[in-house]
Amino acid sequence: MPRPPAATSSEEEIKKEVAAVDVVVAAPDDDVAADREKEEEQKKRRRRKEKKRRRRAPSEEEEAALRSVLRWARRGEAGDDEADEQRPAATGRRRPRVAVELHAHSTCSDGSLSPAALVQRAHRNGVKVLALTDHDTMAGVPEAIESAKQCSIRIIPGVEISAMYSPSDGIGAEEPVHILAYYGSLGPAKPQELDRFLGSIRDGRYTRAKGMLLKLRSLDMPMELEDVCTIAGDGVAPGRLHVARAMVEAGYVENIRQAFSRYLYDGGPAYATGNEPAGESVVQLVCRNGGVAVLAHPWALKNPVAVIKDLKAAGLHGIEVYRSDGKLSGLSDLADTYGLLKIGGSDYHGRDDKDEPDVGSVDLPVLAVSGFLDAAQPIWHNATKEILANITERAPNGSKGLQRTNSAKDLCNLRLLSSDLEVTDSTEVEVLQTELSDVVLSN
Repeated sequence: MPRPPAATSSEEEIKKEVAAVDVVVAAPDDDVAADREKEEEQKKRRRRKEKKRRRRAPSEEEEAALRSVLRWARRGEAGDDEADEQRPAATGRRRPRVAVELHAHSTCSDGSLSPAALVQRAHRNGVKVLALTDHDTMAGVPEAIESAKQCSIRIIPGVEISAMYSPSDGIGAEEPVHILAYYGSLGPAKPQELDRFLGSIRDGRYTRAKGMLLKLRSLDMPMELEDVCTIAGDGVAPGRLHVARAMVEAGYVENIRQAFSRYLYDGGPAYATGNEPAGESVVQLVCRNGGVAVLAHPWALKNPVAVIKDLKAAGLHGIEVYRSDGKLSGLSDLADTYGLLKIGGSDYHGRDDKDEPDVGSVDLPVLAVSGFLDAAQPIWHNATKEILANITERAPNGSKGLQRTNSAKDLCNLRLLSSDLEVTDSTEVEVLQTELSDVVLSN
């Protein structure tokens, strides 16, 4: 059989050129891939912009709520027109918002910033209303209020109270709960009762810390209570976060998050309890002292439905629903079912954690803030009346006009002008008069 003729040199060159072209076509083109990624990113940006444009315009109700909240935050110092001029931008199609922080901690419990430093950080972040809610203490509130005078932030005196929930039907295990208590400007109606209650819980924190350290020792991680107390600070009852910091310093874990995720989480191998009271009794105490009771971070509970149901029966006013990650907790519908307020907060501690939400970062709808204040103010006013009635009972004999007053403002004026009190800050007097102007005393 005859052989095919040998390829000429020109034919061989053509074959090489064709093969080279095939290789180029088949090889991945980095420039093309980069262009595609750039195009996809541009599409995403356009979709985000389009989504923002589609946001509904704020309703008249939201606009009115925003003005009301801002007036309250400024203690009524701005009228409607001024509030409109000073309020955050709510024009166009963006939902109106005012920065309110209802859950934050200082060095008086397990936060890393002093109350004053926390207030200053909140101010830098644009916060208008700040609730200081340290664990089982209100010791930082006076410092926060004093610091807030320099930056026009309104402070809500608060506290996060540790408690234990036991199922009312006896089915299921106990679990820890935390109740946020919010009070008016003059604080709780019965401060001595609350102080004794919180003092007992703080004493139990030392017992709890000892229990955690014993369990850690059994896990070959020995530490001393004195070291934990040093981290907590002078006069501060130790908590889990202080134990976690001690673990980091001792080299047992890399960071605080690891300490919690491996050992200190609720029910974890180094978890311990103190002498926390029943959740229902905490809610009742808060209500009895003129406070608003809110269940903190209910999404972390094992049985939130039962907890919310039983605490609502005890007088619970609301639950945290708006989360720091921007998501609405799945318990929003449950709050509606039981007629509970829906609020939220960052739970800011100032940890060395880049993922921790900053103070003021939770986007609370202005209607939620307005609803919270609408429910809280009558409660706070009643507490103010009780406080002032107690002042009247303790007033020195011969104080003029005390029997003739029928409003808290009148009583405030008479007491401030009496010879046994020295007024050094006229601005503070005006603020107190404004705060008490609509409180009516009973006979």
